[in-house]
Amino acid sequence: MLSPSSALRFFVAREAVDFRKAHDGLCAVTRDKLGQDPMSGDVFLFFNKRRDRIKLLFWDRNGFWMYYKRLERGTFELPFEAGCIESVVEIDARQLQLLLGGIDLKRVKYRRHHRTPLRIDVRRDGRRNEEAG
Repeated sequence: MLSPSSALRFFVAREAVDFRKAHDGLCAVTRDKLGQDPMSGDVFLFFNKRRDRIKLLFWDRNGFWMYYKRLERGTFELPFEAGCIESVVEIDARQLQLLLGGIDLKRVKYRRHHRTPLRIDVRRDGRRNEEAG
């Protein structure tokens, strides 16, 4: 089970990749075409030409992980605009989960979350006094 962490960085290759490539081939694409270090600990995402398959490449201390997903129907939505000129686009863990779940990223509306600041004071008797506001 893949559970993306917000501590990781996720990079999406803009151009389609030949899916006959395995770990070494995708490492070469990461290095040569994306200009990134495949052993950096970042996660690299690759689509096939039809966008019904995705591969994620990830270095984990002593070896590479490769996650592969094939859709039975439909396609993955690209997380960038068609006119994008960069070879690689960075997304966050939340966008990756939406992408893998088939959610339309263009229609997602993120709400701002407000929270009341919590002030913690230490009373003279050493106990904590917590109050909101």
